[in-house]
Amino acid sequence: MNAQRTDPFRWSFADGSSPKAPHVASMTWRDGLFVHWPVDPDELRPHVPGEVTLETRDGHAWLSVLPFVLTNVGFRGTPSITRLAFSELNVRTYVRYRGDPGLFFFSIDIGNSFVAATLGRTTRLPIYRAKMRVGATDENHVAFESERRSSESAGDTTARFAATYRPDGPVVTAESDTLAHWLTARRRFYAPEANGILTGEIAHDPWPLQPAEVAIHENTMFDANRLPTPTGDPVAHYADELSMTGSIPRRIET
Repeated sequence: MNAQRTDPFRWSFADGSSPKAPHVASMTWRDGLFVHWPVDPDELRPHVPGEVTLETRDGHAWLSVLPFVLTNVGFRGTPSITRLAFSELNVRTYVRYRGDPGLFFFSIDIGNSFVAATLGRTTRLPIYRAKMRVGATDENHVAFESERRSSESAGDTTARFAATYRPDGPVVTAESDTLAHWLTARRRFYAPEANGILTGEIAHDPWPLQPAEVAIHENTMFDANRLPTPTGDPVAHYADELSMTGSIPRRIET
């Protein structure tokens, strides 16, 4: 569902739908990784709320972990001095609501206390504050580490992810009938809320995907979210930089 941009303030999606809320925020994605695992849909379905439908492809549901950095985050039109930058780690799957494809987040770990607290208060998304470190290795890999603790004083680690990765091939735009497109070209998310569904949107040009060379050194994100642990090999893509806009999450009456 690639977005086609007509001007800086008007977007439409390639599936024929249009943004349903004003896109008031803008940001830039950098140094991001998509890592996707196939899972048995019967094992994953109980972890998805009944208001949305778990999507499958070729008989598999999919769990994805996305480490990335967001820069220049703020309201559109505001000066750079007011903008923020922080790292983020998402665990998600793929759903539909009223026929529209979207994302369902099991956890959103953020490496900025202010942003995590603000989003945690203003949305029903599963937002967590995590300690994160992002850098570069001598071999020009991105080194990404995230650690979330249930109790800082007790030192109980609930969720950890550590990986090094880099692009390993040319930039491509995923074709609409491919698995890469199905996994990445999503522009909406859904979350359960009292008497409705919370939804939000992002819009951007097609992802500049590259094959990724990845070494995952630690990953307890599935255990932390009480999800089934995938056993198959992951599919991985690197995405270097992409500007995007986003809406304020809104509630849809069910």
